Amino acid sequence: MTFDWESLKAAAEEAVTHAYAPYSHFSVGAAATVDDGRVVTGCNVENAAYGVALCAECGLVSQLHITGGGRLTHFVCVNGDREVIMPCGRCRQLLYENGGPDLQLWTVSGIKTMDEVLPDAFGPDDLD
Repeated sequence: MTFDWESLKAAAEEAVTHAYAPYSHFSVGAAATVDDGRVVTGCNVENAAYGVALCAECGLVSQLHITGGGRLTHFVCVNGDREVIMPCGRCRQLLYENGGPDLQLWTVSGIKTMDEVLPDAFGPDDLD
């Protein structure tokens, strides 16, 4: 059975409509599936103190934990034009922490695992 990436992208497209980006004007929406079948979403929220802006992936991971935790299995993020974009470096680490090396991402160059997007990553297993 193939994964329904279009439905996940539609959830990210819905999330981007809630973004608050008055400074950069670069809205981002993100969506992911969880290992129990839930879909979690997030959008970016900027702040006049630019460095404390929240990325869409941060909101998504917060929703993951507040709704019961688990592991992310599939992820996509889009910009305000509904185009698939890459998560930033900081957020790649956040996604790795909550999905591990096998998390699948829809990227600008196709479907890739987190291990391909962030090779040789440091994660919770390295702290054992």
